Amino acid sequence: MSATQPYLSVVIPCYNEAANLEAGVLDEVYRYLAPQPYPWEAIIVNDESTDASADLIRAALADKPGLTLVEIPHGGKPSAVWAGIQRARGEIVLFADMDQSTPLGEWNKLMPWYAQGADVVIGSRGTARAGFSPLRKLGSFVFGTVRGLFLLSNIRDTQCGFKSCRREVALRVFPRLQFFRQKERPKGWKVSAYDVELLHLCQRAGYRIQEVVVQWSNRDRSVTKNQSSELARYVRESLDMAREVMRVKTNQAKGLYDDL
Repeated sequence: MSATQPYLSVVIPCYNEAANLEAGVLDEVYRYLAPQPYPWEAIIVNDESTDASADLIRAALADKPGLTLVEIPHGGKPSAVWAGIQRARGEIVLFADMDQSTPLGEWNKLMPWYAQGADVVIGSRGTARAGFSPLRKLGSFVFGTVRGLFLLSNIRDTQCGFKSCRREVALRVFPRLQFFRQKERPKGWKVSAYDVELLHLCQRAGYRIQEVVVQWSNRDRSVTKNQSSELARYVRESLDMAREVMRVKTNQAKGLYDDL
């Protein structure tokens, strides 16, 4: 990797990802990035994991120049992503999940859109979603349909974890999320449905958003993220997403986004 300012900064949040790390996901990340012709960096943000994640990351990074570990107090996924954004130096920042359900090589599909003037390029899981149960496929369809009646009607999949944007966009928009206005300290892996608000803020600020279908299959092996039954997760995530849509509409009515 070149020592010059990176073109691409990859931010990967981590909370209790020991099983995924033991499966070699960071080896996959490095195998993709190492031969790229542009300068890059990858920032792994450990959100105070309670398993062996931090030690496994340090061991994996020992022979992977360009990959760095950042440790933060536990704050939930948005906090981990924001910490990575603040440390990123690249022109483009790409957010990717540790489990590599969307392989990092799918960046090849997103990158060309920046040359065409896009400010935000996001992955879409399409309709196949290998590894999704019928229940979760139905839930995703229902949420996308209902959400589109109120917000982001031009975007099919707001919840894919594979997203990118120009760094100045991330620095301007990310701190405005409702998540950072809350004072409650999260317990466990607090993801929240922040993607809806993030994309709404980008759209409201006039940034050009491009959605691209990417490869996705459920590869998450983690069993230490306070995970519950599939039905319980489905109900909880559905409620979180519904509340997020209502929060965004309420904040919009209050004029909290007017200065964007």
